[in-house]
Amino acid sequence: MTSAALTEDEIERYARHIVLPEIGGAGQQKLKQARVLVIGAGGLGAPVLEYLAAAGVGTLGVVDDDTVSLSNLQRQVIHGTDNLGMLKTESAKAALARINPNASVEAHTMRLTEGNAPTLVARYDIVIDGSDNFDTRYAVADACEREKRPLVHAAVGRFDGSITVLKPFEDGKDGKPNPSYRDLFPEPPPAGLVPSCAEAGVLGALTGVIGTLQAMEAIKLITGIGEPLIGRLLLYDALAARFDTIRYKSRE
Repeated sequence: MTSAALTEDEIERYARHIVLPEIGGAGQQKLKQARVLVIGAGGLGAPVLEYLAAAGVGTLGVVDDDTVSLSNLQRQVIHGTDNLGMLKTESAKAALARINPNASVEAHTMRLTEGNAPTLVARYDIVIDGSDNFDTRYAVADACEREKRPLVHAAVGRFDGSITVLKPFEDGKDGKPNPSYRDLFPEPPPAGLVPSCAEAGVLGALTGVIGTLQAMEAIKLITGIGEPLIGRLLLYDALAARFDTIRYKSRE
């Protein structure tokens, strides 16, 4: 486990966190010791990784099996033109080293599946899903529920996005089980019903908004501040500049 003690360099680097009473030195030490797994180093994963590395999260796992292409660069800001053709995990690792050399980055160049998800998820404290397909989303959610790991889930469309936090292995304030991903989305939509980003397009800055919100939820979970989006689905309409919240419950 990473030592919780902060070096003089870290105290200066994270000074604006440490002066926040809600975080302070103790919260920054929690961030330093945290292990966060990020699924996808794309549109959502890019801002998540950048902000968590900058915030001082000690260990970041990055799962992706793709390489950087020119069409990625409009939104996947962790990668650059010089990284074209490079594995996204390696490109992300190099970028994070520039942002914060104190962050340890574990590259998992692989496609996450039902078979390998539980073992990988169990190695981390929190999981953030930035994937773009339903097979991966269900595999991640099921693995997190099984291994009792909090999951920060998000998705984006052309001009809209959504985010929620899942902890179905715990009870809520009402004494009832927190809802799961399958309570929110019982089954995936029929194949072809939801177009991919390549088919429908997506506004690049939108992924920055939603990914940054995911990073914020992860920081809240790690430090124990605020109220995570458990049982709440936050919806963002970029064209209307409007946020709405939908509450949902466990079906049990």
